[in-house]
Amino acid sequence: MTVVTLGLIAAGAICMLVVVGLMVFSAYVARRVDQALPAQGKFVDIGADRIHYIDRGNGPPIVFIHGLSGQLRNFAYLPLQELEKTNRVIVLDRPGSGHSVRGAGSSAGIAAQAQTIARFIEALGLHKPVIVGHSLGGAIALAIGLNHPRSVGRLALIAPLTHMMAPPRVFAQLVIPSSWVRAIVSVTLAVPLGIRHGPAALKAVFAPEVAPKDFAMKGGGLLGLRPRGFRTASTDLVAVNDDLPSLERRYAALRMPVDVLYGRGDEILDWRHHGEALTHKVSHAVLHLVDGGHMLPITQPAMTVEWLRTLVAVPTAQASPTATTNA
Repeated sequence: MTVVTLGLIAAGAICMLVVVGLMVFSAYVARRVDQALPAQGKFVDIGADRIHYIDRGNGPPIVFIHGLSGQLRNFAYLPLQELEKTNRVIVLDRPGSGHSVRGAGSSAGIAAQAQTIARFIEALGLHKPVIVGHSLGGAIALAIGLNHPRSVGRLALIAPLTHMMAPPRVFAQLVIPSSWVRAIVSVTLAVPLGIRHGPAALKAVFAPEVAPKDFAMKGGGLLGLRPRGFRTASTDLVAVNDDLPSLERRYAALRMPVDVLYGRGDEILDWRHHGEALTHKVSHAVLHLVDGGHMLPITQPAMTVEWLRTLVAVPTAQASPTATTNA
């Protein structure tokens, strides 16, 4: 056996040890995260998916849908107890996010997730809820409004994704079209790189505002440091292209009230491209602009809930007037 051959064998063995080490480390971190942030609510099976959700309060229902790489704890800063005095408030983990499970054969497409949530709404016996969608959750809310109009009474969209665009630079590492490459990266490199680059990514997502110091726990930020969290976020982002172009062409067909809240300083999704552009296609939509960034439910929770309380106080049969408002 030549020296070169021995060198190749040694190099291969070292690479294998590194890969195994990364997998063991990633599994360890995921286990510790799940122990630190266990499921808080109930579960319901919707087809092949298992949805984790929190359901509190009584009255007209409000359903909250989180964004990319998020989970229901992203809404933990909102004073939802105020809404729970007059409304039934349901906050869910989207399929594959948080503690929800995406079935092996389930699509990550916007339309497929909208169908799952529409079936979830039916399973819980909710009558025309107000659907609050943040970021990617806004696109999914719009798809519910278009494809399942009987499942929604009003759309309340916070910094929603509404039109095609290049992925924000902070999410560039999630753009992995190959499912098998995505699977390998998720169990090897994703967790250590997430730990290393997490603070910078958090700064970019919250800019120009600042993430609260307790976001890792209270906001569920640590749940992103799991292989399946990375895999879900990557799959969701790649799948956006499957449905968003066709949704854009149909926005004018929306008949329920549509209200949009956007921060002028949002550095992830520009309010002009996504908020103002939506009002050009939905004549009765209202765009409400505030000073702030992309994560308004976390950085400005009192203002966000007050905006929602104003909306839910209006009967859903009454569409909001066409306007753009500023605060």
